[in-house]
Amino acid sequence: MADNQGPQGNYDPAGSTQMFRAFVDEGPQGGRQQAAPAASGGPRIGLIIGVVIAVVIVAAVAWLALK
Repeated sequence: MADNQGPQGNYDPAGSTQMFRAFVDEGPQGGRQQAAPAASGGPRIGLIIGVVIAVVIVAAVAWLALK
């Protein structure tokens, strides 16, 4: 028995991609505004705090190991 379960109709998967690209290229419409960018110091402060905490933990473990 042959497997005749191919796609039905004339579906073009690239059509939806083309519509999406056209939507993105249009940009913001009407009164919509883009969100303000995050503060530049936010992620850096979190990274610095994380590094400081890691150094403190390593120092504490080393101190306990040598005690």
